Amino acid sequence: MNKRSPGKSILANFGAFADVKSGHPVESSEGDAATAPAKLVDRVGAGVIGATHRSLSDLREQRDRLQAVVDAGGSIELKPEVVDPSPFPDRLEDDSKVPFQQFKQLIADKGQQVPIQVRKHPHAEGRYQIVYGHRRWRAATELGIPLKAIVLELSDTDLVVAQGIENGARQDLTWIEKALFAATMDAAGIKTRDIRAALSIDDAELAKMRSVCKALPSELVAAIGRAPKVGRPRWLELSAAVARRPDAEVVIRKTLSDDKVSILASDGRFRAVLSSLKSDSGEATPAVELKRPDGTSFGKAVFEPNGVRVSVHKGQEGGFASFMKRALPDLVDRYFAENGDR
Repeated sequence: MNKRSPGKSILANFGAFADVKSGHPVESSEGDAATAPAKLVDRVGAGVIGATHRSLSDLREQRDRLQAVVDAGGSIELKPEVVDPSPFPDRLEDDSKVPFQQFKQLIADKGQQVPIQVRKHPHAEGRYQIVYGHRRWRAATELGIPLKAIVLELSDTDLVVAQGIENGARQDLTWIEKALFAATMDAAGIKTRDIRAALSIDDAELAKMRSVCKALPSELVAAIGRAPKVGRPRWLELSAAVARRPDAEVVIRKTLSDDKVSILASDGRFRAVLSSLKSDSGEATPAVELKRPDGTSFGKAVFEPNGVRVSVHKGQEGGFASFMKRALPDLVDRYFAENGDR
């Protein structure tokens, strides 16, 4: 369970401004108090502040306002049924339900130790929206127990920044989940600078996320899943493969509907989709030269849509064929270990 104290994930990120608020100089790494504000911005520029290019006064104002809300609010109890998820979803379904069941059992045994954070619903009287704490809300809902919460007065922009900061602290969102979070914020009209702040990314990274989400419909991404072992390069590779195929969506849907693929974990589903787009493209991969340890040519391998052809130079066929017969069972075992049972 997350043991951070209520409100800390938001406020700690603005904590560097505490001395500025109080009027005390902030000592820089050079020990020069007179240049503290500039040094401070340099020191934290790679994070939320650098991503948004906000001024020092803007950040100080936001930090002070959130601090005042938390100081004045305190924890209350809410019925889980009056609480709605964040309007900006940032998680895909887990491959396994075991971790959540263990988490729920912990709350059943020990109680909810850390309040979630919510805001009043902007359009529904008496309802609330989660800033973060979705798993605690779900556990309380399934257990039928009151939900401890801290109520903050937050705009949409404040909500996504706070939610993004919390996610950054958790460091367990996959790359594609962050990309979908960015796409959701884009669709809601959140400013680019605030999207960068919520995810602590720069313009180049945001552009890559947008390109992937533009190439792949969100429902297909959700069908593939979180893919925790698949990072940005592979998702960019998949989006490029989609761009080359007019029938890409048809191929992806067909692949994911296969029973052998649907039972795989999300990483396996991703590999199956990427493989199907490549193998059905009709494009043969150039031959790969096989070389001896001394660098001289030994043969070649040609990877085609419907198979692989390996040939070696004259005089080597018998020995290499015997070797392949011995090595193939281990190669097959390695293939299924890496790709699942498909």
